[in-house]
Amino acid sequence: MMAAHQLAANWGWVLLRGLLAIAFGVLVFVYPGSAIAAFVILFAAFAFVDGLFVLIAGLRFAHPDSGRWWWMILQGLAGIAAGVLTYFWPGITAWVLGIMVAAWAIVTGVFEIATAVQLRKNVPGEIFLLIAGLLSVALGIYLAFYPFTALLAGIWVIGVYAIIAGVALVILAFRFRSLAAHHS
Repeated sequence: MMAAHQLAANWGWVLLRGLLAIAFGVLVFVYPGSAIAAFVILFAAFAFVDGLFVLIAGLRFAHPDSGRWWWMILQGLAGIAAGVLTYFWPGITAWVLGIMVAAWAIVTGVFEIATAVQLRKNVPGEIFLLIAGLLSVALGIYLAFYPFTALLAGIWVIGVYAIIAGVALVILAFRFRSLAAHHS
């Protein structure tokens, strides 16, 4: 009960967190290009730092009797390179990511179509997986021509999530406030 009372007493922080989440979600929709750029730069930083840590670990655990550490050093260098390349060429990274989503959609769609054909033998009239497969292939082809659309869709999902989570936190904050007023 003590933890609930402490949360209730600090309801304003929960409210602030919710309002910030809503603001973030709205900004994602108002400035989607900036959100994509921030995501790409964040990935660059992560890849660089992760690669640096793996490189350090590979160097620290290097032992002449074991060649395994070479793989860690190579992995670390690859991560550092990915981070640096992404930082200096964020547009290419965003484009490649969009192309990867397009390729995934096409491959998934082809497998869904193949599975639907197999299912037809056992499930008469099964067409929904076939439709899903055709839609996946169509989406993949569309995204192959417009790869940044895939990133934009991902950013919009994050924006919607932030707004919904923010509203939930605002509601929770007011419930905490009510609880705090009740216990005063």
